[in-house]
Amino acid sequence: MISEVPSSSQEYREGNKGKAGDAGGSGKGQTDLSLPIITLILSAGGMAPAVARLLFLQLVLGSALVLGINLWSAIKNFNHLFIDFPRVEYSSKFQGYCNGIMSYVRGRMQNWDCPKIHYLVHVPFKSIRKYCKHSENFCENYNHYCTLTKDSFPLTICQLSDKQPPTSCYYNTTLTNQKLYLLCSRKYDADPVDIIGLF
Repeated sequence: MISEVPSSSQEYREGNKGKAGDAGGSGKGQTDLSLPIITLILSAGGMAPAVARLLFLQLVLGSALVLGINLWSAIKNFNHLFIDFPRVEYSSKFQGYCNGIMSYVRGRMQNWDCPKIHYLVHVPFKSIRKYCKHSENFCENYNHYCTLTKDSFPLTICQLSDKQPPTSCYYNTTLTNQKLYLLCSRKYDADPVDIIGLF
């Protein structure tokens, strides 16, 4: 609660009304034309608890919030980066499927480095998502739960060529049918966040 406390100069003016200087415009005496000074006092406790709570959230929960945002972003990007269903056909100027799709993948990742290998699965997202509904294994190297799909899926492996042009990324394209090693967002009722290998 904010309260207003009159200053000593204001109290002086209040107590001296009607004395010298306020009579009928004679111009004699002294007139106090200064504005009142106001002092603001916060009630006990004031904003301190609110500031303390905010600092607690920033310090203790800050890293968890950042991790949550990154995880949400990875889940959202999985569908865009690893699922190509139905399989897109690229014009001949791209010189193959992987050169076309990897230009899109690199733009989506906002990373212009050339990934050495990337997998694109040619089935609907829900066909893969079901494998992250229950994952018992924890992959310490990736700090995520992980699972191997029971089914094989049609997919394309895009592998960086050893003989790529110096100014661009050139990929070899391999069509195959294999099981996927998936990283999942949590242990139960999760979503896939990455494909880390094939079996």
